[in-house]
Amino acid sequence: MIVCSCNVLSDHDVRTAVSAGGPVTRNAKQVYGCLGCSAECGRCARTIKAIIDEALGPCAKACCAGCPHSHPQAANEDHAEPAEFALAAC
Repeated sequence: MIVCSCNVLSDHDVRTAVSAGGPVTRNAKQVYGCLGCSAECGRCARTIKAIIDEALGPCAKACCAGCPHSHPQAANEDHAEPAEFALAAC
């Protein structure tokens, strides 16, 4: 199903971006960046957020300070990767 008609993104594209590895994708802006595009009209942002929450499952709402997903850089420290390259995994 197409969720973003401006960029022709499907729900599958969004799920793929969320599960691509690297830092956890938590918002529409990160999905757009991962997929190499940007928001145009913004009507799809809520739908994309709902897909992200569904794809992350309980972690989407339950992440706390101790969870590696709540601190993307902490999860990447073993790789010694600068923050500006964090989306390279997408």
